[in-house]
Amino acid sequence: MTKILNRLLPAQIDNTFPGYRIAHFAFYALTALTLWRSQHHLLSADGGAQSIATIPLESYPTGAAATVVGIFALWGLSQLIIGLIYLIAAIRYRSLIPFLYLLFTVEYFVRLGIGHYKPVETLGTAPGGAINLPFALLGMVLLALSLWPRPTAN
Repeated sequence: MTKILNRLLPAQIDNTFPGYRIAHFAFYALTALTLWRSQHHLLSADGGAQSIATIPLESYPTGAAATVVGIFALWGLSQLIIGLIYLIAAIRYRSLIPFLYLLFTVEYFVRLGIGHYKPVETLGTAPGGAINLPFALLGMVLLALSLWPRPTAN
């Protein structure tokens, strides 16, 4: 248990990644996805609220629709910050990748709960809602693969 905690919260943050390579390379894909999503929420006219999440903005009063778009842009800013942290870890501080996988996994499990208790009105299945469970489960697998040391060649 101590080894797992030391890999999850390393005493020294450096550029070593002892986990499986698949978890290392999957982190690059997660980083790219996070950065792409952030720019879309920040730069798209509707913040992705209607064009991606299928929120019926045209049925809302103008002020309410503008508020939803503004909230999506703020979400994009949060994703940009997280994506930049991921990018820095991927380039320079790989020992933080297991911890970042933990945060990713927790985020997606909590999204499931929030979606259940505070549903958002949509006209279809929003991709963000559809990927919550698969991403939470994938996060668990990648977290485990990032914590387990690679077998050494003899």
